[in-house]
Amino acid sequence: MTETEGASLGEQLLECARRNNTELLLDIKVRCNNDHVQLSQLINDTREIITDNSALHLACQLGNWEFIDIVLDIEGVEIDPMNREGDTPLHLAVKYTNEEPEHGFFIVDNMLDAGSDPRVVDKHGLKPINYVKDNSKLKELLQSAEYAISMEVPEDEQLAEQSQDVDNDSASASDSD
Repeated sequence: MTETEGASLGEQLLECARRNNTELLLDIKVRCNNDHVQLSQLINDTREIITDNSALHLACQLGNWEFIDIVLDIEGVEIDPMNREGDTPLHLAVKYTNEEPEHGFFIVDNMLDAGSDPRVVDKHGLKPINYVKDNSKLKELLQSAEYAISMEVPEDEQLAEQSQDVDNDSASASDSD
């Protein structure tokens, strides 16, 4: 995957995110042999120098849904990386929604469906919901996503319950002998 001339794959990836260039993104996928590990590593490791924005940050900031959609389907891509300001792509998608309410809402909704965490706090102590301006529908969406996450049983507790159920089942089976 070495480039001898022209832009590196990382530079091309960032440009894809900026311009919503899905054709080039799909070409990069092919050059990575459609290997989701290699591709997710490229996406996760590629950052802008000054802002530390990932490609997903850029696409969310600009509302480039087609790029976002392809990236969200790649196994292993970090959905909540933080940039220099501590913003996740969801923070930037919410800020974009202030400019483009309908399209931004669609992006935020899909980011949440993909597993983005609305509870992440940036360096200013703010969650994505704190950046919502005059959009009760978006506030409700983010509040319900926070609530849904708070109601989830942590994986370690689920495993402990399953283990306890198995122990109880085996004890019941031996008692019936």
